[in-house]
Amino acid sequence: MESEKAKDFCNQWLPAWTGNNPELLISFYSVDAFYSDPFIPQGLKGKERIFGYFRKFISFYPNWKYEYVEIFPTENGFTLKWKVSLTINNDTIVDYGLDIVEILNDKIVRNEVYFDTASLLKAIKEKQP
Repeated sequence: MESEKAKDFCNQWLPAWTGNNPELLISFYSVDAFYSDPFIPQGLKGKERIFGYFRKFISFYPNWKYEYVEIFPTENGFTLKWKVSLTINNDTIVDYGLDIVEILNDKIVRNEVYFDTASLLKAIKEKQP
């Protein structure tokens, strides 16, 4: 994927993770997409299963904001280094992660997400009342 096309895709896709709108977020994924992250390392296959997970997952912190830090284009998509900002009790938590994204016909067919859950969960726990 060309670098500018990957950046354009991320500029549309990453904001869909904010605002608790799983319908918008899942619209970026193909019917037979694969998704995994540290909470479901075995992954989920199929848009309906992924949608159920997204509906629950993004509802916990609807105000988090993702932005790309670096994009490394690949033949079928890109590898993305991202930054997430999450506000809890007027304190902002910032963390970084990495996605491997494959795209076919402008839809995500594979999305593997990697980040350190321990540091993020510790920071969230410390900020909650």
